[in-house]
Amino acid sequence: MRGSVPADLPLADELSAVFARMSGLLLSEETVSTAVRLITSLATDTIAETAGAGVTLIDDSGRRTTAGASDPLVERADSVQYELDQGPCLTAWAGRTVVRIDDIPTDPRWPQWSAAVEPLGLRASLSAPLVAGDAALGAIKVYAHRPHAYGGRAERVLTMFAAQAAILLKNIQSYETAQRLSDELRGALRSRDLIGMAKGVLMARDGVDEDVAFAILASTAQREHKRLKDVAHAVVKSAGRRRR
Repeated sequence: MRGSVPADLPLADELSAVFARMSGLLLSEETVSTAVRLITSLATDTIAETAGAGVTLIDDSGRRTTAGASDPLVERADSVQYELDQGPCLTAWAGRTVVRIDDIPTDPRWPQWSAAVEPLGLRASLSAPLVAGDAALGAIKVYAHRPHAYGGRAERVLTMFAAQAAILLKNIQSYETAQRLSDELRGALRSRDLIGMAKGVLMARDGVDEDVAFAILASTAQREHKRLKDVAHAVVKSAGRRRR
């Protein structure tokens, strides 16, 4: 049995149950790609009649950064959008609006995309933008095999679902960015310390000043086509061997 919330619950109660499940799944995750997979799975379970769901994340320049789908059919339907640079998901992101297709084969808005998707057996879709604050992160979309599968209630549920998912994805993206910058900073500090040690070795060994020591390291790196920190590491390591 699918894990969707009973349809007779009031909408507010349904959304509360969905958000609680989503938070429990996502707040412990550290990668955007993992979060995307979990969101698509939960969306499939939550929106009635859904055969599969997908998430597309897009940066400020319009470049797709992450995509995930709960089903190979959804993955194919989404990939056609990316190939054609048109379709409901991209429109939902660009216009920050919900896009509903009641019957894909007869919808006139994206004829090339509709023609390519029809053989997949997907007949209806619903796409909602992922917006957190002023940032449009991308879009989430669900597909159904039955035409006219989605109505106003499904639109409201997916809209609220998308709003919560966007906040969680934004938080995870921010964490990953901070972690990456922290790692880069630690790497830069380690390189600086290593180069400083290597300069000290050269200054003591060759009786040169700091500027000349750095010039020796830089010219060696250029001549041997190596990174400066690798040359510095070799100098420090060789000094250690000599002391033994």
